[in-house]
Amino acid sequence: MRQGIDIKEVEDATKIRGKYLRALENEDFELLPGSTFVRTFIRSYSEFLGLDSQLLVEEYRAQHEPRSESEMQHFARQPPRGRERRSTGPPSRGAVAIGLVGVLLAFLLVLGLTGGEDEGDPAGAGVTEPDEPRGRADARRRRTGAPDRPRPQPVPTDVRLRIEPSEETYLCVDDGAGRVLFQGTLSEPRTFRERRLRMNLGRTSAVVRVNGERVPLGGGADSVGFAFTPRGRQPLPEAERPCV
Repeated sequence: MRQGIDIKEVEDATKIRGKYLRALENEDFELLPGSTFVRTFIRSYSEFLGLDSQLLVEEYRAQHEPRSESEMQHFARQPPRGRERRSTGPPSRGAVAIGLVGVLLAFLLVLGLTGGEDEGDPAGAGVTEPDEPRGRADARRRRTGAPDRPRPQPVPTDVRLRIEPSEETYLCVDDGAGRVLFQGTLSEPRTFRERRLRMNLGRTSAVVRVNGERVPLGGGADSVGFAFTPRGRQPLPEAERPCV
């Protein structure tokens, strides 16, 4: 009010819904989707107004954030030292035996495949030339009895992230290097595509798919965070999620 800024102007600049901004002004924090996003909203709002965001976040932590949540975050970031020492020991005999059995099975499989090719068709029948039509190749395989070889699936080179909210939820997505692609309230499906992506999602009721495969989020009401690459995904602790 002192700066003469309308709440709609703040909403457009910070991508935070007006009802959430009014809840911040009135300290109605129970109307916001969890303490993680309260801190994020306070930081964005105060930086827009030119205020000390760190001071306001610490004031919120001290006066309003449940103590149990802070303690749980503290212990979650520091795993027991004893467990780390045990995990660095030599592998057990059972693990070594399983590894040897796996090597032996792989050797027998390769031996069986190469032996079948040498004995079944020494002239190389059943091998498809690069420019041979697919129908002709299939017919020749049926005549010679050669098995169909599985076609190798191409490895994706980027991440296609689609988020379908069942209700309004906070969302922050960046490119893995800190460049924010979206921050605010998500009310309709949205798709992002980059070589790497990080996600900070306020509600687990949303449907998240990466390269067409659904990502399990669990049934809790807490926020979740993930880092996605073309080869997989990794859960992110709260301190490492984007926009936090």
